[in-house]
Parts: sequence; C-alpha cells; structure tokens
Amino acid sequence: MPTFQYEALNGSGQQVKSEIDAGTSDEAISKVRSQGYFVTKIREKAAKKAAKSSPGDPTSTAAPVAATPTRRKKKKKGLNELSFSVGKVSQKILVQFTRQLSTLQDAGLPILRSIKILHQQQKPGMMRDSLDDVANDVEGGTTLSESFSRHPRVFDKLYVNMVQAGETGGVLDVILQRLAEFMEKSQKLKRRLKGAMIYPCVVISFAILMVTGIMIIVIPKFKKLFAQFKTGLPEITQILINVSYWMAHEYGWAWVLGTPFGIYFFLKLVGKTKPGRYVLDVVKLKIPVMGKIIQKSTIARFTRTLGTLLSAGVPILEAINITRDTCGNMVYEKALQKVHDAIREGEGFATPLRNARVCDSIVVNMIDVGEETGDMDKMLMKIADNYDEEVDVMVASMVSILEPIMIVVLGTIVGFIVIAVFYPYIKLLSTMSGGG
Repeated sequence: MPTFQYEALNGSGQQVKSEIDAGTSDEAISKVRSQGYFVTKIREKAAKKAAKSSPGDPTSTAAPVAATPTRRKKKKKGLNELSFSVGKVSQKILVQFTRQLSTLQDAGLPILRSIKILHQQQKPGMMRDSLDDVANDVEGGTTLSESFSRHPRVFDKLYVNMVQAGETGGVLDVILQRLAEFMEKSQKLKRRLKGAMIYPCVVISFAILMVTGIMIIVIPKFKKLFAQFKTGLPEITQILINVSYWMAHEYGWAWVLGTPFGIYFFLKLVGKTKPGRYVLDVVKLKIPVMGKIIQKSTIARFTRTLGTLLSAGVPILEAINITRDTCGNMVYEKALQKVHDAIREGEGFATPLRNARVCDSIVVNMIDVGEETGDMDKMLMKIADNYDEEVDVMVASMVSILEPIMIVVLGTIVGFIVIAVFYPYIKLLSTMSGGG
C-alpha cells in the first residue's frame, strides 16, 4: 500500500507533518481528517524512500507528531538575496490562490496563518515574493486588503476592493469564493475569443508562407522556361513574374512577412496614448461581426464586475469607478463615467446609460427594473450570463463564416497562380496547332 507524506493543521492551528498508508490520495486525506486535522499538502512518498524504512520503523506509523510551533523572525533580504520578478502572475495561479484562501478562511484559520501556508505552496516567482511581503505586512498589523494594494501587478483594484468589502462585512471567505468564480468566468470568455482567432490566424500565416515560397523559388524557374518562347507572355503571366521578381530581388518578402508585425506594433504604439486608444476602441466596435462580439463581451464583463462588487457590499459610486477602470474599452469607460456623475448628482443608473447609447435597450431596461426592485446586483449578473451565451453563439457563427471565406480567398490566389503559369503553354500550343 502506498505511503503518503502530508502536512496538516491541528485544532490549535499548529502545523503537523507525518506519513500515512492509504490506497489513494483521497483515502489518505479522509484518514487524516478523521484524526481531526486539516490537510494543507499531501503527496505520495517515492518508492525508493519508502524502501529505506522497515515495517517496524516507528517513523512509518500513521500517528502524527505535532511540530513545535516556532516563531519565524522577519528576515531582511540582502542585496544578493533579492529576487526580481518580471511580468504578471497568471490568472490560473491567482484563481487557485483565491479558492484556497477562501477554503482556509471558511475552516476558521487566522488570516496570517492562511497566508503563510499558501506562501509555502507557491513556486519561486512573483506570487511567492508578494505573499511573503503580504505576510510580513499582516504580521505588522496591516489589513489584508491594504497589503494586497501594495502589489498592483498581482492584485488589481477590483481584487483589493472585493477583499476590503469582505473584511468589512466579516464574510471574507464568501467574497473570495465569488471573486474566484468571477475571475474564472472572465478568463473563460477571453479564452473563447482567443481560441476563435487561432484557427484563421494559423491558416492565413501558413498560406502566406506557402505563397511567398512559391513566388521566390518556383516562379523564377518558370520564368527561365518562358524566356525560350518566341511569343509574348500573357498579361496575367507577366504580372505574376513581376510580383515574383519584386519578392525575390527587391525584398518584397520582407514587406509581406514584416507588414503584420509592423501593423501590430503600430497599433500598440497608438494605443499607448489616450486619444489613440479611444479611436482604436471605436474602430473595434465598428468592425463587422467582430465588433458585435467585442460589444457583447464588454457588456458582459462590466455588468458581471459591477454586479459582483455590489453583491459584496461595495458602495455604488466606488463600484462604478472600479468597473470603469477594468471594462477594457474607452467607449464604455466614458459611458460609465457619465453614469457615475449622474448618480452623484442624484439621478438613477438607467437614464444616463440609455443616453450614452452603448448598450442594447434590453440591458438598460433590465438595469432599470433592478433599480426599482432593489436587486440591481442580481439583474446585472443575469445580463452577464445572457451575454456570455450570446458571445458563445456569435463566436461559433464567426468561425463558421471565416472557414468558407478563407477557402475562397486561398482558392482565388492558387487559381491565379495556376492560370498564370499554364496559360503561356496553352497559348503556345494554340499557336503551334494553328501554324501546322
């Protein structure tokens, strides 16, 4: 029977490290829980390590030995011990951390102890370093939300405010669970949109490489054969030869391959400025089919964000500010700013949103009903769920439309090349048969 090494917490919050024999990890967890411990980490012991201990070895028994709690001193990092982290923490790691923290809080563990446990489970990187700092801050008397706010690359404004609302209302475990669900749904929506674009991007990239290779390698060889003809070349063939010469000898291949990257970096540069970003966001919403998908996904995002914040007890003006900063489109940012200003002046939510004309009438009407009934948060979540489903349908429709379009475009390019290559031979055969 396999042996599992585990770490757990006893009733007083002290850490316990020991081993237990069980058929599976689930069975091992059940056995440990039956002894009154809360499992934080478990793994199967390697066979070679298990072979070193004899059956009578007391260290292989299932009786846990409580470790003597020791107070860890806060260590100052020297210059050689500083760790530098680049980039951001992945959404998957953050969601996992949030769910685990919610579970530990629901089990009644002190927040400092929970952070230290989760810190030990993290791999070296930004998340581990941030949790180390958070643990030190909390140990020094800082609130959890304030500690999180000092690490904006890991915990954004939405995350910090949700945690603050949970601390204020004494329901941190519930808020963390809602936050994890919110992040999972948001990430799922992003994955659907990115996944829908992978297939056409791969096909188009492969087609560009193939056509470029044909123009540089294959067409010049046909050019030498055409030079032996005594008759002039058809116009379509001459166009193909000119394009091939441009790509092979005048760095046309560099233009073809470099243009997509140039456009990408140009748009990134334009998006760094506020006016440029606004223009790009307006253009995105005007793109056929794709613009509708972006519009509905943005509405789903901001309604879910706002609904989650309101259900957590965040004041509506603060909730709108956070939603405005995280909705991801400046057109909707401006609309939410108008809603914020109107509410501050004593008006309702629905009227300024209707005047902004960025949402369908059904969205405005549902929000209006939510205001009247006092269930705005629930109504916003229903809107988000409905629009998530609509985005799913539209993404599937877009992919089904793109496939025949790509086939037609690629067929046209290949047909042009084939006709341009073989038309001189047809013309030559016609001339020879007419002369005979």
